[in-house]
Amino acid sequence: MGKIFKNMIPYWKQVIVIILFLILQVNCDLSLPQYTSNIIDVGITNRGIEHILPEKMTQNDYDTAQWFMTEEEKEEWASCYGQEEEGIFSRVALSEKKLDSLDERFLVPLVLSYQVNSAMEQAQNGESGEFAQTQELAASGDPLEMRQALSEVIDSTGTSMVQSMGVAFAANCDENAGVDLESVQVKYMWKTGAKMLGVALIMMICAIVVGYMASKVGAAIGRDLRNKTFQNVVRYSNAEMDQFSTASLITRSTNDIQQVQMVSTMFLRMVMMAPIMGIGGIIKVAQTATGMEWIIVLAVGLLLTLVGILVAVSMPKFQKMQKLVDRVNLIAREILTGLSVIRAFGREKREEERFDDANKDLTKTMLFTNRAMTFMMPGMSMIMYGITLLIVWVGAKHIDNGTMQVGAMTAFITYTMLIVMSFLMLAAMSIMLPRAGVAAERIDEVIRTKTGIEEAENPVKLEKPEGVVRFEHVGFMYPGAEEEVISDIDFQAKPGKTTAIIGSTGCGKSTLVNLIPRFYDVTSGAITIDGVNIKDMSLYDLRQMVGFVPQKGVLFSGTIASNLRFGNADATDEEIAEAARIAQAQDFILEKDHGYDSHIAQGGSNVSGGQKQRLAIARAIAKNPKIYVFDDSFSALDMKTDAKLRKDLESATGDATVIVVAQRISTILHADQILVLDEGKIVGRGTHEELLRSCEVYEQIARSQLSAKELGLDEEREGR
Repeated sequence: MGKIFKNMIPYWKQVIVIILFLILQVNCDLSLPQYTSNIIDVGITNRGIEHILPEKMTQNDYDTAQWFMTEEEKEEWASCYGQEEEGIFSRVALSEKKLDSLDERFLVPLVLSYQVNSAMEQAQNGESGEFAQTQELAASGDPLEMRQALSEVIDSTGTSMVQSMGVAFAANCDENAGVDLESVQVKYMWKTGAKMLGVALIMMICAIVVGYMASKVGAAIGRDLRNKTFQNVVRYSNAEMDQFSTASLITRSTNDIQQVQMVSTMFLRMVMMAPIMGIGGIIKVAQTATGMEWIIVLAVGLLLTLVGILVAVSMPKFQKMQKLVDRVNLIAREILTGLSVIRAFGREKREEERFDDANKDLTKTMLFTNRAMTFMMPGMSMIMYGITLLIVWVGAKHIDNGTMQVGAMTAFITYTMLIVMSFLMLAAMSIMLPRAGVAAERIDEVIRTKTGIEEAENPVKLEKPEGVVRFEHVGFMYPGAEEEVISDIDFQAKPGKTTAIIGSTGCGKSTLVNLIPRFYDVTSGAITIDGVNIKDMSLYDLRQMVGFVPQKGVLFSGTIASNLRFGNADATDEEIAEAARIAQAQDFILEKDHGYDSHIAQGGSNVSGGQKQRLAIARAIAKNPKIYVFDDSFSALDMKTDAKLRKDLESATGDATVIVVAQRISTILHADQILVLDEGKIVGRGTHEELLRSCEVYEQIARSQLSAKELGLDEEREGR
């Protein structure tokens, strides 16, 4: 998971802002249950009366309230009221904090006053109430004993019931003084509702800001990963490309990065909110002092057990899933790119079965993980509803005992659900995090894998490059191989001259020319250009000097003109037209409706193999390099086109070094130097005529393609 979090480090400022807004959002969310509790307990049960100190009092109630007060309390009581008119006392303006403090200070004496009056009324009516002991003390008239008795009552019944008596005292006093209690109740309900609406609006704003910033950070992380991955892959040598399949690199650059981006966004929006919500909810629950905190511990324990079991079962499958996605992509890519061959050999049914096998393996794994995770939501819901029922059952007993009010129980249920929801968020992410963790590891593997083709620290720049290519006892071994593909290759290719390389299939011809632009690095010996080791040159300068035409002509989506300018963006229309003429491509280009602006599909799929090869040759010519490398680039051309192209190419290349890999003898007949490769070694070197006389391998290749008469061999040798 650390790989996922590491990607967020560049955006730590935005993350801090998100955290701050999340804290504000959670605070608002946690304040709503208290408002709901207040509406029930204060707005409905207590008729909108918030404090036990009445707003207004008659002279009689004012005096009665002081019966059980100490002298110090009486002085403070007097400071809280002023006589508005004769016989009516009004409470002076006091802060909420001060009123809360006074509620606590005057609770016992005011409740005693209320209780004594009630006891006297009950005694007069011949009734016996719950506070029979208080009634007896009221008859005896001992204030200290009565305060002590009430303290014992508070200890036995809790503060909830006593607080409600204090509110009843305030309501009775207000009503006696002519206060409209219905108006007080309505005003309180509107005020509390307005506060809840304001809090909800703040929550909405916070949620919008968090959602926007989380999405922005997630998108930026995805962009950065795509850039890093692509930039690293572009620099890969052929060795690294062999290490990762193309299908796997595509999956890692698209599906895997999408997984990380989505989880990063959800992490910032949900997972970071969950601990804040959970901790805040636990603090709020502790403040309620309901004695039901053990229910929270039970709920969290059950949730963690459920999530732990499901993750332990599903985690190995998540790791396997990404490899199966790679396999499906690989098979799909092979089938789609080789459709013509598949159809030609009638392999449609077999290839469908091969894809179906890979698809079924992926489907089985996904079904297993999905089925495992389907237990999560029902399990979570069952825990949540079970906990709600448990809270109601336990809370009902507390309410019955007078130690809790209905609103407090409602708030406790809400806080519990918020805590459970925070763990539910973490549980939901636990489904996605393992897969995203695997994806992040796969992406990081691509980013960590550095190309084996290292840039020189202080590259040598050729001021006036000539293009003299020298192989000095070069050997090369593919990574992981046990034997060299080519060994002790030693020759020199000069400007204005053509060096041809020929040999049987698999003898190392393409490998040899791939070493010149450093697609691979030599494992022994050295390659120099104008006496400078190519490892001491910058890759850009080296490859700018080389016009490389691979075996398989590769074209890019765009136009013919954009493809011909691929190596020389500044080439004029005349220059690309001349390059096309030399490559024998001009005729078919001009036959198209839009000429050089004609569309080229991805991979050049809308042109033939020969046309594609000629365009690739024209692209190299338009670059006007010092060194031309043609890796069997004339194989798709007919003999006539091949001969004309070589003739025009000879005049066009001028003083450039030309290296040609060929299978056909006719292509290299007039080369200044021909190298014959056999099993990775040079077994012949010279002109066509010299090699016919001195190299048996070359003679065999020549005889397999041309007659003795065409080769100019005498009858004696022909019969040999």
